[in-house]
Amino acid sequence: MASPRFSPIPDELNALSRLILDCAFKVHSVGSFCLLGVPVLNSSEVPVTQSALLVIDVQQSFFAGDKWERRGNPHFEKNVAALIDLYREANLPVIFIMHTDPDPGFRTNDPEFKLMDFLKPRADEPLLVKNTRNSFTSTTLQADLLHLGVRKVVITGIQTEQCCETTARVAADLGYAVDFVTEATQTFPIPNHDKPGEELGTDAIRERTEYALRRRFARIAKVADIAKDLRAAGLVSEKTHAHA
Repeated sequence: MASPRFSPIPDELNALSRLILDCAFKVHSVGSFCLLGVPVLNSSEVPVTQSALLVIDVQQSFFAGDKWERRGNPHFEKNVAALIDLYREANLPVIFIMHTDPDPGFRTNDPEFKLMDFLKPRADEPLLVKNTRNSFTSTTLQADLLHLGVRKVVITGIQTEQCCETTARVAADLGYAVDFVTEATQTFPIPNHDKPGEELGTDAIRERTEYALRRRFARIAKVADIAKDLRAAGLVSEKTHAHA
């Protein structure tokens, strides 16, 4: 497994990344990247050949406490694994991201601070560590995507309405096209801390997240949609994940 890249990233890399992006992306022309000062891209405007799969915070940290027992998506692991398989067959980037903060299980020296067992990153698949809700601000993700020529990100991971949604919003504001695969995200009921005993259920969270993102920040996609795009581009065989 690739060694994780820990936050924060060096100030000089941040500055260089901002300078490169500012110079490279302000010009809006056919075939160019479209970031600063340019309208948000729709998924259909960027070919899947220029995409990367982001696997966000799929880590054993969530096993600490009793939260995991109340997860809302029983097909989460299967759907994430299917997308990873598709992207590997297509020879497109897969990037893993982990989150650290002071909560139990999320501290870098906690025994739970590792990827879930069903994930096995390859040597050429980056593993980044963030300490912000979005996956860009505290990592080298933006520079990595620039280096890889990526213009579209496919969002998967935990939690649907937190780090996944926040990453989608920031990615869109940076000018990336975004596919948000809700069925490859996971979340948990949210308690109302102002009204003890009251909570927002996972179905409502998924619905509200999709309403907020759809046609503003992202295309709401299914595993089958991504598989169809990859097949249409000739990157995976017609038989691959035909059930998706």
